[in-house]
Amino acid sequence: MTKSATVLAVADEGGDRQYLGAREKNNARAGLIRVGWIGTVIAVSIDIFSASAAVAIGLWWSVSEQLPPSSWIVALFVPFVVVLFAVQSLYRHKLNRNFIDEVGPIETNVALAAILVLGITTLAQGPHLSGSVVSKTWLCAAILMPISRFLHSRIQKRLRLNRHFMAPTLIIGSGEVANRIVERLQARPEYGLKPIGMLDNEASDARSAANPDIPIIGPPESVGAAIERTGARAVLIAFSQVRDDSLTRVVRVAHRHKARVWVVPRMFDAVAERATVDHLGGLPLMSLPSADPHGWQFNAKHVIDRVAAALGLLVISPLLISLVVLVRLSSPGPIFFRQDRIGRDGRVFQCLKFRTMRATETSDAEFELKSRSAPGGVEGDDRRTRIGKIMRSTSLDELPQLINVLKGEMSLVGPRPERPQFVEFFEIQIHRYGERHRVKAGITGWAQVHGLRGQTSIADRVEWDNYYIENWSLALDLKILLLTVGAVVRGAD
Repeated sequence: MTKSATVLAVADEGGDRQYLGAREKNNARAGLIRVGWIGTVIAVSIDIFSASAAVAIGLWWSVSEQLPPSSWIVALFVPFVVVLFAVQSLYRHKLNRNFIDEVGPIETNVALAAILVLGITTLAQGPHLSGSVVSKTWLCAAILMPISRFLHSRIQKRLRLNRHFMAPTLIIGSGEVANRIVERLQARPEYGLKPIGMLDNEASDARSAANPDIPIIGPPESVGAAIERTGARAVLIAFSQVRDDSLTRVVRVAHRHKARVWVVPRMFDAVAERATVDHLGGLPLMSLPSADPHGWQFNAKHVIDRVAAALGLLVISPLLISLVVLVRLSSPGPIFFRQDRIGRDGRVFQCLKFRTMRATETSDAEFELKSRSAPGGVEGDDRRTRIGKIMRSTSLDELPQLINVLKGEMSLVGPRPERPQFVEFFEIQIHRYGERHRVKAGITGWAQVHGLRGQTSIADRVEWDNYYIENWSLALDLKILLLTVGAVVRGAD
């Protein structure tokens, strides 16, 4: 095939030929431009606009004061903010960046920019008036900049959910991990990566039943040609039969073509977010800190849980009394639904909920578990009462679990507890399922705020739950509680 050819022939594992035509190629290159520098320009422009608005409002707010001629120095706040944001990588594309994660860095850098401006204005005109103007600008920026960032993130997420502004992505490898990457990217377009092809020496058996629409377009050594012809802007290296020295060359070639590269580490199950890289001479060593569910940090978490649960029960007691009355009036039967669940270290406890169904509850034996999916939602016949439907859609039926937290059986945040019979089944079928019982079960969890509620993939839940345990912190708990508010607003079955 000549260099002037307008198609790139690719072969899948069955030997069939597929083609990326000139139109797809041009679309990929257009995506390259959009995803590349325009996204950064938009983010910087939004920050410049909101910071400039903060300066303008700060000066207008101080118009009644006699401002010296050197007040224009306050305008330096705008470039200071942009530079600090760039230094803190707030303009860099991160797969798992959430607006909640950005609030802290935004406020910190806004404050630092204000301090820098305050120092310069103090040196230029003395302390007179400088503190007033800068503090008002600081206050305005502390409000406006997070709001503009939030709106930008929501619009960006909406565009990505509609498959716009996606970066074409190549996957190195075609095995189970590579297929998991493809499935995750296809299911979650908010990551901004669109898988367009795999590079591997030979198709694996794992690929035959999964992702047949993502072709193998050549060996890893052809990554340079593949990037040029497909316009790929990202390369994800999964497990492959290719030698490590060959993969090193793949990384260097991808970088020469300005593509971002991510690598799945060999021991990915043990690599947490707090992992760091040390060096022994020129040899990198990855340090893997461990989470200790029996250490003092988790003990502190449990104390905070109980205090928060007690305060929560006190604050929402009028709501709880109202729900008790509504459940009693909805249909004959008990107010609370009690069910055995498995908690920390495999201990059984009775999980409390408001009863949402008529007294003839569907039994576990009548419910047929879907393959590799967690039980949940409406199991069997729908016997929900009218108030029960409302409570389930708003998660109000879960409020009695604050009593479980107060008793020390559960936590506010943690893996959702499961019934004993399902636990026995999942521990046999699902890799690392039992490891989620290292900590107390939670009313809400990392998996739930990422949409894994009801009858969703149990393997995905386990992955998210173990991620939470390995990366636990009070800040992560707070983040999950904030994300839970959004999940509740969106509603559930």
